[in-house]
Amino acid sequence: MTANDPTRRIRDAAEALAPHLVAIRRDIHAHPELAFEETRTAGIVAAELARLAIPHRTGIGRTGVLGVIEGGRPGPTLAIRADMDALPIAEETGLPFASTVAGKMHACGHDIHTATLLGVGAVLRDMAPMLAGRVLLVFQPAEEILEGAAAMIADGAADGIDLALGFHNQPDMPVGSFGYARGACLAAADRFDLIVRGKSGHAAHPYAAVDPIVAASAFVAQVQTVVSREIKPIHPAVVTIGMIQAGTTYNIIPERVHLKGSVRTLHEDARDLAEAAIRRLAAGLEPMMRVRCEMDYQRKVPPLLNDDRVLEPTLGAVRAQFGEVLEEGEPSMGSEDFSEFAARAPAFQLRIGSGAPGRDDRLHNAAYQPDERCIELGVQALSRAALELLG
Repeated sequence: MTANDPTRRIRDAAEALAPHLVAIRRDIHAHPELAFEETRTAGIVAAELARLAIPHRTGIGRTGVLGVIEGGRPGPTLAIRADMDALPIAEETGLPFASTVAGKMHACGHDIHTATLLGVGAVLRDMAPMLAGRVLLVFQPAEEILEGAAAMIADGAADGIDLALGFHNQPDMPVGSFGYARGACLAAADRFDLIVRGKSGHAAHPYAAVDPIVAASAFVAQVQTVVSREIKPIHPAVVTIGMIQAGTTYNIIPERVHLKGSVRTLHEDARDLAEAAIRRLAAGLEPMMRVRCEMDYQRKVPPLLNDDRVLEPTLGAVRAQFGEVLEEGEPSMGSEDFSEFAARAPAFQLRIGSGAPGRDDRLHNAAYQPDERCIELGVQALSRAALELLG
């Protein structure tokens, strides 16, 4: 093995960077910021890119940062994306670098992702002469509300990209392992608000009122048939009512009910069928239950489709760097707005194991604790993938 061997060169560089990247991660973790509030985090990113002499722009998609590494030869443009926002969760880890902001926490590992991409930038800056093309380092806000990718793209973050590479830490996979799924790997995410308006009255005289709670209850029961009777069984879909809000006390029939629901699908035809069915069921309440319905249905992000043109070279790069550490997994009905980039160029999202025995393995959990070694390993995997994709 020579000193110019990419395996050794990338490994040595990532190992040297690891303490600095862990320190950045812990700083960000202690100061979490919610969607489109990531000004401090973006400032850390911009300062680090400036230190590395990587050209960059701030304020992309409000609080996003975009760095650019030019390769030594002409070639395609590869976007590598990390998300930066935290969640409205009160941290209960007891860590010395736990959140200092009440009610906010990095419970999904976006602090891990930000530090990892900064490490990738440092490695690829030094290996730029070996790249045929250019790398866009995309530090994205507001993934948790599924709006940050669209905001950055509206500001030009996806202009001219030919390939896109995403990643996510996986605390349910041991650190040192990497995972993938072929084809549709994450679901489209849509949501709806339904207002059911009736006629308020005394609970003792329901005949003189129009009860929107009974009508809303009928809708909740009927909407379960969207998955069981409207969509093909081989096309996964989930319809969930997450909120019902109505009434003030025991003996009053209220004027209105507000429902909030989410719809997850892996296939576009299932997505279309679900929306049409939910709208039809809501409209049907009006003549059936004598209520008036107001539906606000929003399509948020499309399903995330892993493209073999990016998946296969990335898997080859991971094998070349680490050996056989890959696990093929199943699609998830979770959603990710990296799919907005994937809708514009061939893309793949790599799963990076971050779990350790005895630690909580659930994302979006107050006790969530990833193994920080996944930062260094992620830097190696993604840097080697860029070298393969732009070789």
